[in-house]
Amino acid sequence: MPKRQNSNKRNKQSNFAKLSIFQPNKYKFKKSCPLSIKGAPKIDYKNIKLLKKYVSENGKILPSRVTNVSQKKQRELSLSIKRARNLALL
Repeated sequence: MPKRQNSNKRNKQSNFAKLSIFQPNKYKFKKSCPLSIKGAPKIDYKNIKLLKKYVSENGKILPSRVTNVSQKKQRELSLSIKRARNLALL
């Protein structure tokens, strides 16, 4: 009988040991897009004040994972930033 108890201890793993690096995180929360909420400003190449928030100091467009902008709005942003650059507004 004592051997069974020893083998049970070896087979038991703590909850920490069961977690894997590749296991999805249950507690991850989604941040809402600042341009999709109610009352958000319209994305336009003439709205330079808005566009400057999404451009780095070097003039590069910031990625959506940094700014928490949705994919649809990110495409609109990049297009309007490129238009503003063409017209030398940025």
